[in-house]
Amino acid sequence: MAWRKQMRERVLEEARALAAEGGWDRVRVADLALRAEVSRPSIYKEFGDRAGIGQALVSRETEKFLLGLAVVLDARRDDLAAALRAGVAYALVEAGANPFIGAVLTAARGGTDALLPFLTSRSEPVFTSAWQLLAEWLGEVAPGVAAERRVEAADLAVRLTISHMLLPSPLTPDAPERVSRAACAVLGLSAAS
Repeated sequence: MAWRKQMRERVLEEARALAAEGGWDRVRVADLALRAEVSRPSIYKEFGDRAGIGQALVSRETEKFLLGLAVVLDARRDDLAAALRAGVAYALVEAGANPFIGAVLTAARGGTDALLPFLTSRSEPVFTSAWQLLAEWLGEVAPGVAAERRVEAADLAVRLTISHMLLPSPLTPDAPERVSRAACAVLGLSAAS
């Protein structure tokens, strides 16, 4: 079992590197097997097919991202608006700094990358996981707000943040402030710090 886990991590790490270098469309299982020093049959047995590798990679990267986001939100539990601003800023910085996310988003803007469906139309794990994290967090820090408002605010914040990741604009450098203000308006709370 330990070998299998190590092999899986090696394959995912190399898949991430290859995707960051040339986009997911250029990742070939043969190249991946060579770089990870694993046989192609072992890769297929573990992941099923290339799409299975992509799904596993997106799931792993999403988990890492959400752990970081949770830390950012929890550090500012006493100021909901500031926490939302920090969470959006964290997401946007990660989108720019993480070479894997950058490769996916850059390719998505050109309409060529096969990983984009995992971020958009096949919303598991990215959208739903981020939405659940934020909705649960809002339930903890704003328990007096109606549940449907918390759900709506989480949905709005995640959708707007993903929109800013996919279509960054020099006209909206204040995206974290704007998303926080919109979410706070849905919650019926002040966005002032």
